[in-house]
Amino acid sequence: MKLNTLYRLLANAGIVATLDNQRGLDHGVFVTLKLMYPDAGIPCVQLSLLNNLQPTAHIALGKALRALRKDNILMKGSGFSFHNLDAFFSSSTPESVLLNHSFEQWLMDTCSNKQYTEQEREQRLLNWAKAPAARYCHPREEHLLPLHVCYGIAGAAAKKVFEIEILGKMSSAYLW
Repeated sequence: MKLNTLYRLLANAGIVATLDNQRGLDHGVFVTLKLMYPDAGIPCVQLSLLNNLQPTAHIALGKALRALRKDNILMKGSGFSFHNLDAFFSSSTPESVLLNHSFEQWLMDTCSNKQYTEQEREQRLLNWAKAPAARYCHPREEHLLPLHVCYGIAGAAAKKVFEIEILGKMSSAYLW
C-alpha cells in the first residue's frame, strides 16, 4: 500500500491527515506486532486517534479505510476493552466485578450479536458511554476508540470474540 492511497481514502472522506516522520510507533502498535512478527518483516503505518475523540468520527475513519480490505492488508485496532488503571491496582469487590462484567457483556453483545442491524450496532457503539458501567471501565475513551475504527472498517458483526482476563479484570478482543 502506498501512503498516497491512504491519504486519498482519508481525503475522500473529508479526514485531514499529516505525516509525522518524528513520532515513533506507539506501544499499542509495536508490542502487538513484535508478538505477531518478531523479525519486524512487514511494513507498518500507524494512524493516530482523531483529536476530537468522538465515536462518530472514529467509525467514519474506519469506513474511509474499508476499501483497503480487498488489498490483503492487516488492520488492527490496539486498544483495550477495560482501561481503568485505578481499578487494575485496587482490590476487586463484588461491585467492581459486576461493573466490569456488565460493560464487557454489553460490548460483546454489541460487537457480535448478529440479530442487530448494522444501524443498531453502530448506534450502540456511538452511545457506548450510556452502556452499563461504561465510565467505570473507561474513565477516558481513547483506549476504546480503536474498536470503533475497526467496526467502521468491517461494517458487520465481529466473527469471533476472545474473552480474556488481564490483571484480574475481564476483557475482550474481536476479530472482524
